Amino acid sequence: MLKVSVHHDAAGTTLELAGRLAGPWVEELRRCWCQIGASREGQVSVDLNDVTFIDEEGKSLLLELWRHGATLRAAGCLTRCIVEEITQAGHRWRPSEGSERNTQVQE
Repeated sequence: MLKVSVHHDAAGTTLELAGRLAGPWVEELRRCWCQIGASREGQVSVDLNDVTFIDEEGKSLLLELWRHGATLRAAGCLTRCIVEEITQAGHRWRPSEGSERNTQVQE
């Protein structure tokens, strides 16, 4: 199960995830991303603080979102490690200038 909450404010949009980013729930996040895509203004953040599991499809989608400018926010050991893995792999395809802004690891 995955819960996706969408929050809009002056700075942009936050997709707050809770649960498992795996299986059919990956497509649910993709659908939410596409829905906000057309009307998106400002920065988009993906809050992974309440995510308990991410499968390979979920990692691939997060990499795609990150490549399109989304900021990935993580706090727990699992999600911090995955976000670091995504952003390290993403540097191969994305210009390094300014890419650090797309990762927020909270302790």
